[in-house]
Amino acid sequence: MNPFRFEASHTVDDTLLRLSQRADTGATRVVAGGTNLLDLLKLRIAHVDTMIDINALPLADIAELADGGLRLGATARNADTAYHPLVRDRYPLLAAAILAGASPQIRNMASNAGNLLQRTRCTYFYDPGVPCNKRLPGSGCPAIGGLTKYHAILGASPDCIATHPSDMCVALAALDATVIVASRRGERRIAFRDFHRLPGDSPERDTTLDDDELVLAIELPDARGFAGHSAYIKIRERLSYAFALVSVAAALDLDADGHIRQARIALGGVAHKPWRDPAVEATLVGAKCEANVFDAVAQQLLAPAVAQGQNAFKLPLARRAIVHALQTAAQGTVDNRGPTRGAAA
Repeated sequence: MNPFRFEASHTVDDTLLRLSQRADTGATRVVAGGTNLLDLLKLRIAHVDTMIDINALPLADIAELADGGLRLGATARNADTAYHPLVRDRYPLLAAAILAGASPQIRNMASNAGNLLQRTRCTYFYDPGVPCNKRLPGSGCPAIGGLTKYHAILGASPDCIATHPSDMCVALAALDATVIVASRRGERRIAFRDFHRLPGDSPERDTTLDDDELVLAIELPDARGFAGHSAYIKIRERLSYAFALVSVAAALDLDADGHIRQARIALGGVAHKPWRDPAVEATLVGAKCEANVFDAVAQQLLAPAVAQGQNAFKLPLARRAIVHALQTAAQGTVDNRGPTRGAAA
C-alpha cells in the first residue's frame, strides 16, 4: 500500500471542494466502508495521494419520498438498507439481492454508494503481474483466450470481458433506480441504466461518474406493484461469500386474472454492468405466466450473447435461471431475506 494522506470531511460542500481541487490528478478518493477500495490499495491496483473519510456526512438516512418512492443514503450500510422496514416491505427484491452478496461482516461495513462503485473481481485485474486494460489502458486483456469461466457473455468488447460483481446493482437496475450525484457544478440525476458503462474501447472507466462528483443517494420509484411477485436467483459455486456465475432479478406486476401488466428482468454475472432490455420485457405485457412464454423471453434476452471459451456453460445456465426466476416471481415473493435484524437465526 502506498503512503497517503487521510482527511476527514464533515460537510458535502467541503468534500466537493476538495474533490474539485484535485480532480485533475485522479489521486483523491472518498471512503465510507472501504471494503473494496482498501483491498485495491493493499494490492497496489489503486493508488491515492489523499483519502477523504465521508462517514460524518449526513448521507446515511433511508427515507420515504413524497411520491411513494424511497431515498437510500449513499453512506447507509448495505445491511441497514436490506433490513430497513420500508425496503423489506416495498422492495423485497432489493433486500434479497443485498443479502445474497458478500458476508454479514462485509454487509455491515459496505456502503450503498461503495457497492455501486466496486471494481470487477476479474482475476487478471487483481494480478498486477499481468497486463490489464482496466488497470493500464492499451496493455491488453489476457482474459481473452485465457481463463474465462467467470467472464462476460453479453456486452463485452475486444478490450475487456470482465463482469460487474454486485448483487445489489442487479436489483437496482430492475427497479429503475436513479443515482443522485453532486459536484461544485450542482446536482445531477443519472438513470441507473446509464450509471455503469460497457467496456467499449475504454474499459478503465466503470461508470459515468466524473472524478469531482460525489454520490449522494439512490432513489427508487414506487414499486409496490412488484412487491408481491419478485425473485432474486443467484447461482454461484458456494452458498456464501461467492460472486454470481449468473444472477437474475425478476419482478412481475400481475392483474387479477394473472396476466402480466409489467415485467422487469435484470441479469448479473454476465456483463460489465447489470444487463437489462426493456424492449424484451415489454413483450411479456398481457401474457400469461407460462413456462414457454418465459423461455421465449429468456432466448430473446440472450440472443446477443457470445461465449468466451470456458464460459459457454453460462448460456444455457442463464436461460434456465431466467425462466426459474420468472416462474418463482409468478408464484409470489419468497421471503428469502433472512430474519429481522437482531432476531435469532
